[in-house]
Amino acid sequence: IMTRETVDRIINWLAKTDIPIVDLTGGAPEMIPDFRRFIERVKDLTPSRHVIDRCNLTILLEHGYEHLARFLAEKKVEIIASMPCYSAANVDAQRGDGVFEGSIAALRLLNSLGYGTDPELPLHLVYNPVGAFLPPSQDELENDYKRELQKHFGIVFNRLFTLSNLPIGRFAAYLRHINELDKYMQLLIDAFNPATIEGLMCRNTISVGWRGEVYDCDFNQQLGMQWNNGQAIFLWDVDPDSLENRAIMTADHCFGCTAGAGSSCGGAIV
Repeated sequence: IMTRETVDRIINWLAKTDIPIVDLTGGAPEMIPDFRRFIERVKDLTPSRHVIDRCNLTILLEHGYEHLARFLAEKKVEIIASMPCYSAANVDAQRGDGVFEGSIAALRLLNSLGYGTDPELPLHLVYNPVGAFLPPSQDELENDYKRELQKHFGIVFNRLFTLSNLPIGRFAAYLRHINELDKYMQLLIDAFNPATIEGLMCRNTISVGWRGEVYDCDFNQQLGMQWNNGQAIFLWDVDPDSLENRAIMTADHCFGCTAGAGSSCGGAIV
């Protein structure tokens, strides 16, 4: 769990830069003890920075977090939330019983605060395929989500982001278990699209771990691929002026971001 000391060191480093966006992610970034303080300090910087919360929707309903949604709205924090499907059966099968119902309740709460309708309170959803295949058309799937969530639950949101499953971690272990890892890897390689390169997240984003260590992207972070040839290097040890034109660490999993329409923190690239 990120400590207050780490939070402060990150923000002190950020204050020396013109980086405009702070994107908070993780399993549930809201559980960082100093989550609210982090956002308040970032917003107090001059100039103020835009903050994104990759939100675990159901936490907004948990005891002790009842006022979090209103806090996020007051601070004009953009919310991006995972929603693997617009049907209860599919979501609960993937995430567990009751997750869909909780997610719908959280989305309704966010809508009641202006998220999805107020231009200053964007609300985006994220779709990941449930198997070893590429996402469908982002625009077409977004239309489906908007139609179904509005029709059945009265929910509105701004954009749907489609993200590919990268062959790492538990997903890679699952594919290896069913002897499909090589097949999926070949699918990604065959679908390589050079037009996606310019928009890859690793070209304009620094991924910072809970201890302050730096990586080119969240996936490299999961794999422990640190900048300094695997040696620990922390954000506050990095000269902001040295960030341009540095070599990006790559491996086979990177084909997951360059396949088809591409996959970045903002969804499809092309």
